[in-house]
Amino acid sequence: MTIESRVLAFATLPVFERGGGVQTMLFSSKELGAHITSGVTRFPAGGSIPLHYHNCDEQTTVLEGEAEAEIDGRRVRMRPYDTAFIPQGRHHRFRNVGTGPMMILWVYNITDVTRTFVETGETVPHLSPRDLAASRPPAGPTDRPERRA
Repeated sequence: MTIESRVLAFATLPVFERGGGVQTMLFSSKELGAHITSGVTRFPAGGSIPLHYHNCDEQTTVLEGEAEAEIDGRRVRMRPYDTAFIPQGRHHRFRNVGTGPMMILWVYNITDVTRTFVETGETVPHLSPRDLAASRPPAGPTDRPERRA
């Protein structure tokens, strides 16, 4: 099978609503013939999704704003172009800790991505209706993030 090159116009991408103002736009997936899955997620100030893990490796780069990455219980501030590598099965989430929008670019090394929510143990296909319904901001107070050197 020959895979065609494409340019995807950002303004034309479908938007997946994640709740709490969090939105995801999908770039590459198996539907395009790709062997990776990638896209961006936009978070309003204070926005986040629940602690989870995947069945694959993930690379995430902050494109805009200020994030707090929580990976295996460790919290680290991230600013534009800071990048996190998260191996398969590691618990993680990203929060917008800035005053404006925050956007991350994420890349998974497979196309059949799943997300397992740590709180419930439920595993769902990435960006499926169940994934979108379960991706709600966590309840409770926000802990103080770790400061970067």
